[in-house]
Amino acid sequence: MISARILVVEDDRIVARDIQQQLARMGHTVVGLSASGEDAIRIAGSQQPDLVLMDIRLDGEMDGIEAARRIRDQHHIPIVFLTAYANDETVHRASLTEPFGYLLKPFEEPQMRTVIQMALYKHASDAKLRMGERRYAATLASIRDGVILCDNHARIDFMNRVAETMTGWSAVEAVGQPLAAVFAAVDEETRERLETFASLVLRTGNLAPPERLSTLVSRSGSEIVVEERCSVIIDDRGGVAGAVLVFSDMTQRRQIAEALRQAQADLAHVGRLTTMGELAAAVAHEVSQPLMAIVTNAGTCLQHLSRPQPDLAKTRTVVERIVRDAQRAGDVVRSIHALARRTPADPGWVDLNALITDTLTLVRAELRRAKVEVTSNLLKGSPWVHGDRVQLQQLVLNLVMNAIEAMTGLEQRERRITIASRSRDGRIHVSVEDTGVGIAQSDTEAIFKALFTTKPKGLGMGLSISRSIVELHGGQLTAAPRQPCGSRFEFVLPVAAPGAAA
Repeated sequence: MISARILVVEDDRIVARDIQQQLARMGHTVVGLSASGEDAIRIAGSQQPDLVLMDIRLDGEMDGIEAARRIRDQHHIPIVFLTAYANDETVHRASLTEPFGYLLKPFEEPQMRTVIQMALYKHASDAKLRMGERRYAATLASIRDGVILCDNHARIDFMNRVAETMTGWSAVEAVGQPLAAVFAAVDEETRERLETFASLVLRTGNLAPPERLSTLVSRSGSEIVVEERCSVIIDDRGGVAGAVLVFSDMTQRRQIAEALRQAQADLAHVGRLTTMGELAAAVAHEVSQPLMAIVTNAGTCLQHLSRPQPDLAKTRTVVERIVRDAQRAGDVVRSIHALARRTPADPGWVDLNALITDTLTLVRAELRRAKVEVTSNLLKGSPWVHGDRVQLQQLVLNLVMNAIEAMTGLEQRERRITIASRSRDGRIHVSVEDTGVGIAQSDTEAIFKALFTTKPKGLGMGLSISRSIVELHGGQLTAAPRQPCGSRFEFVLPVAAPGAAA
């Protein structure tokens, strides 16, 4: 049983005292006794009772029905009428105040107990319902999408603030209007008037699409593209009670999508420019050595020819070297172009020992000028790998030239390059070590990035190209500091690349 604070409004003092005693026996508290409507309104405002027992006929200008109406409107306190006059007109007037019950005089205590309990339960249920409605309205008001609720005839019951802004209608004006009058949707391309999405969903049920794009024409004539979503509302008996229409302004999303598309296009353009720049830097890096050799040999050739009696045999040998270096420059360009396409230019079987020996011959002059000694500890026999000879020679050449440059300028230290090869697990391991300035442990990965360099005049392409060559041949290239000084580079190649034919 619910215990309540009750205001009794009764102009017969004896009846009022009797009601007060009965309420006390039931466990309720009487917060006031009043004989007039005006006094009842005052006490209700000051005491805020849980329930008012109101006699319809009261002394004074205001009867109980008018007092009940004002108490309900001002304080939302439930009313139970007490009356001995239950004619149709009285009941009709009283019902307009939405009372929570009637007690016909004279009444017994059990009857009063039942009516009071039912009124209190109903009021508590109504309070929960009103709170739920307020939460629901606050939730719908706070979301960024437009929301319109309509009945099963597509007439508007509710719309949130966003819907008001987007349609140009206020909720007060829109309630009761046909949805089509408030939400005017046209096809984005054909400009034809569309059936409202809620009407479509109510008419077709599960056959309706989950969402659609349309152009919403507001009351002022302005237009926005919206995405509509709609769901039906099912009542307690499983019938369709209405629909909820949710619509989102797509303007900002489209602007973001267009900005993203433009950013992607700009990034792709920058990527192409970067690739072109890296390719140009790679060509400049790799072709510089054969071009320097051509210039050197051309100068030697001119010296021979400027003598009174030129040595044609030596001159011929120098010219042959020029032709060979020019061919090598062309091979390098073709190799880099193939490398950019991620394909070997001229795949075949390559004797790795012979390739290393030939590469050391090419840099013999640089080794002599830098006063660098070379120690070779190559795998016995002829370790063959499948790949592009020019690209693999570029790989070895870059590692050897890097080692030479790392030792340039060192006066009080042994300058030595050690090249070793070994076979393990069906793979060839080739290492190039130097006694130069070395590399920091933190840079062992960064040095392989394009355009990264620690040299004042370096392009930062040699090691990037070298790793690309190794990876193209199915291998790996790593770097590490060497103790007590210098660096160690090692590349690993499979004896036969995947899918390669002998």
